[in-house]
Amino acid sequence: MASCSPFLLLFILMLTSSGVYGNHSSKSVMNDSFHRRMKREWIWNKMHISEEQNGTLPHHVGKITSTVQNPNAKYVLKGEGAGTLFRVDEFTGDVSVSETLDREKKAEYELTALIFNRLTNHQLEEPSKFRIIVHDINDNAPVFVQKVFNGSVAEMSPLGTSVTKVTAVDSDDPTLHGHADVFYEVTDGKNYFRIDNSGTIYTAVPDLDREQKATYTIRVKARDGKGLHAEELGTATVVIKLIDINDNFPTFKQKNFTFEVPENVSLNGEVGRLKVEDIDEPENRNTKYIFRQGHYQDTFKIIANRYTNEGIIQPTKPLDFEKIPMYKFVVEATDANINYAYSMRKSPESIASVIIKVIDVDEPPVFTQTSYTFTVQEDSEIKISLGCISASDPDKAKRKISYRILRSTSFEINTIGCIFATKRLDREENTWHNITVAANELDQNKKVVPRLETHVPVYIKIKDINDNAPELAFPYDPRVCENASPGQVITSLSATDKDEMSPDVKFNYFLTSEESNFTLIDNHDNTANITVKFGQFNRELVKTHLLPIIISDNGAPPQTSTNTLTIHVCKCNKEGDFTFCEEPAKVVEVGLEVLVTIFVCIFTILALAMLLIVWRRRHKKDLSVLRKNVEEIHEQLVAYDEEGGGEMDTTSYDVSVLNSARQRCITSPRTTIEDSSCSYPQVQKIPENVPSGIGEMGFMIEVKKDEADNDGDLLPYDTLHIYGYEGAESIAESLSSLGSGSLDLDIDYDFLNDWGPRFKMLAELYGLEPNGDLVY
Repeated sequence: MASCSPFLLLFILMLTSSGVYGNHSSKSVMNDSFHRRMKREWIWNKMHISEEQNGTLPHHVGKITSTVQNPNAKYVLKGEGAGTLFRVDEFTGDVSVSETLDREKKAEYELTALIFNRLTNHQLEEPSKFRIIVHDINDNAPVFVQKVFNGSVAEMSPLGTSVTKVTAVDSDDPTLHGHADVFYEVTDGKNYFRIDNSGTIYTAVPDLDREQKATYTIRVKARDGKGLHAEELGTATVVIKLIDINDNFPTFKQKNFTFEVPENVSLNGEVGRLKVEDIDEPENRNTKYIFRQGHYQDTFKIIANRYTNEGIIQPTKPLDFEKIPMYKFVVEATDANINYAYSMRKSPESIASVIIKVIDVDEPPVFTQTSYTFTVQEDSEIKISLGCISASDPDKAKRKISYRILRSTSFEINTIGCIFATKRLDREENTWHNITVAANELDQNKKVVPRLETHVPVYIKIKDINDNAPELAFPYDPRVCENASPGQVITSLSATDKDEMSPDVKFNYFLTSEESNFTLIDNHDNTANITVKFGQFNRELVKTHLLPIIISDNGAPPQTSTNTLTIHVCKCNKEGDFTFCEEPAKVVEVGLEVLVTIFVCIFTILALAMLLIVWRRRHKKDLSVLRKNVEEIHEQLVAYDEEGGGEMDTTSYDVSVLNSARQRCITSPRTTIEDSSCSYPQVQKIPENVPSGIGEMGFMIEVKKDEADNDGDLLPYDTLHIYGYEGAESIAESLSSLGSGSLDLDIDYDFLNDWGPRFKMLAELYGLEPNGDLVY
């Protein structure tokens, strides 16, 4: 490309001189009067240069030029690589590149050309963009997009079956012929696979067998049309796996199999395992087992396990050593889904003989039936057998069997298995009886053999006999107007029977006497109507009529009962509505349990009353003891911070004792406190000569303060909770013994009996006993 540059420049100069190249007018028009100036423009749009040019740098790219005719013109480049990769001669406009270009890295550059006045630095022409195109040369070898490719193909595939496709890329220009063409070849594994120029790999031989070799690893090389080939980048590995098909028959690993199994093996339990070999993959193993000799397919089944290559033998019905102690049969292993086109022929190893030896086991008794049902008539004799069951020892020993009934006291069973009732059976109590009978084997000593027990259910149905008389279905309460007219229906009756009511049961109704004012009409559908015979009842004479009714059934033998119907005569209005009737007297039946409960409650109440009386007497004695212990009384007063409450307070404290203690310890107010044996605080009365400035209450506080200040045994005044002074304004004065000036023996409390019930308790506490002694 560089060698063509002088010719291109010469061609551009020729076009410029002739005025053909460019976008301005191709002619200069002049006349005698004026001269028109030519428009100035850039006269190119792109340049070309080949990549990887050899020789001394920089390489000439081209020349930028303009129609500007100015000796001070200066050319400038801007854009991608301007000033570094690409440079321009500011005087001539020659463009050069300072490095070798690589089209695979960048195939095109866009630059901007500018022209300035060198002296004034003014722009002489509008900027113009142009491109530098890098031409490709075939300098790159193909490269695989990945180093390892994976493929798969079914075994036994025909010749030329497609396996997979590989891809290599040549970074040269694909638009140039031969530059980006890629050619493939197999270097390792060409005996089994081939590849075309599209990169598709095919089988080169038929009947590849997975069982002989399951995986093939081949190498593929890529080159371009020029023959360029990079050893590392142009080589790839292809791993080809053969997909298994069902083309192999199963074969037994041994020709004879012998198993031992106890006769009590459970259904679907395991008897043994037939080991086979199928070299196909598990998903392609479809082994089937066929009974060829012995014909025991109704006794055993063989289930194939494709993952372990085993045939599991299971019993389909119970085994019995006493009947068949050993089984012999021949089994063939086959595969119905095998691909016969590629499979090997069957071998004799696909047939094996099987022997199953049954081991004798001491089994429990076996009943002749899985369940028993007996029918017996109710009220039958106790000694009559309801039915017999039978069980036997299935083993060779043939031991004797004993029977017993579980969890039932209404039935018993004898040694031969016959069942009897221990009491008369009543169908009306239980229609069915469900019992369980256990059978055990007995040894030579007639002892029960442990762990050899079998249970069987027995259902006993009680057959009904006609032993119950019919009765009214409901407790009827009929009413009739005193002015009822003859023939009026009072009520409709129906009956019921505790016996089994079959569809053909019939009830008949009769009156015991025809002398009443009522008539019974049998409706012949097991119902009857009660109607008025004469009418006009006299309610003042008879308010209630008792009507005996006989009801009988058609059983064998027939049963009859008499039921009394109570009919009330009522006052009615003109419309026949009842306005007033006598209510029937309700008879309250008191059962034994109710009576026992009543007597227990009465006894409990009496016992509590006795305990209360004893407690009160003991409580009075405890109050009398308080007189001897003044210190304890004092401590109780300190904790007792309430004086009110009425006369009920006397139930807790004997104030007479406190009063007597107070009299022994009295001192005068406003005096110095002397030593005294009394530890009870003195309650003072307010003297009449109280200073007028202090006041009655203030004087009382001063007295209490002096007592507290001069007695170290008392509590501080601010915590004192005893206020013996009640004030002079009280009309009734105080009943407290603290302010009493006499002993209890000098006080007569009999006046409390006159104060009413509210002071009854005080009167009992402080009044006289019948012998004349005071109560303390």
